[in-house]
Amino acid sequence: MTPQLSFESASDSSVDPLFLETAVEIVLEAGRLHLKGLESGFTVDKKGTIDLVTEVDRACEQMFRKIIIERFPDHDILAEEFGCHAAQSEPSRYRWIFDPLDGTTNYTHGLPIFCASLALEIDKRTVIGVVYDPSRRELFTAERGKGAFLNGSALHVSQVANLVEGLLVTGFPYDVHERVEEMTRLFGAFLGQARAVRRLGSAALDLCYIAAGRFDGFWEQSLKPWDVSAGGLLVEEAGGLVTGMDGSLFESTAGHLVASNGQLHKKILEVIASVNV
Repeated sequence: MTPQLSFESASDSSVDPLFLETAVEIVLEAGRLHLKGLESGFTVDKKGTIDLVTEVDRACEQMFRKIIIERFPDHDILAEEFGCHAAQSEPSRYRWIFDPLDGTTNYTHGLPIFCASLALEIDKRTVIGVVYDPSRRELFTAERGKGAFLNGSALHVSQVANLVEGLLVTGFPYDVHERVEEMTRLFGAFLGQARAVRRLGSAALDLCYIAAGRFDGFWEQSLKPWDVSAGGLLVEEAGGLVTGMDGSLFESTAGHLVASNGQLHKKILEVIASVNV
């Protein structure tokens, strides 16, 4: 059954309802292509030693670009596989940021933890974020100022207030082979203080799970805007907090972040600071 989403909510005349409808349409179609690829098979190429890309990634991104260029020809695009598309010589107020298949390594191994993630920025501020996990038929949506939702039901972050009771999640960058000591030192610091630490392989879903209260805190380095733009908005709209790993204001281009239920945020930052000293 395809997730159903109601678009009836307190209206914000500055954001066209068609934007959210389009975002949902795109990620649902990407999810369909994900599942079709698993059934029919797909080719896999390497962008790096452990950084993979499939023909499904490319097909989803081509679909996305076609829809946006036809429907919103004056909007800019940033996506993982084919980079930037500028609608005109001057930057547009509108920019779509798309990850066609977040969790490609999982996908190529048949591990059902992957998704499509799409955000829309207006004047450099994310106003719409949607993520779709086709394996679980879970559609996460958020509009700035209107809340975050899972298949139409409101999301709220957890209320865990002590790190020892927290379930945390993180990810490792594609150059982890050159940074093993750095990565494991920080991972180990959290292992010694949290209830448990997980590593799922999809930053977009990690952020969705913070928004849904399934995880209590998340940190990761070497991220791209398509990894975090949609999920960052979902966390904020679910009542959580997102910053840089140094506590700075969250910027999707910064390459690092901490996301939490808010109550654990200061402690997570303290652990990171203690390891990085």
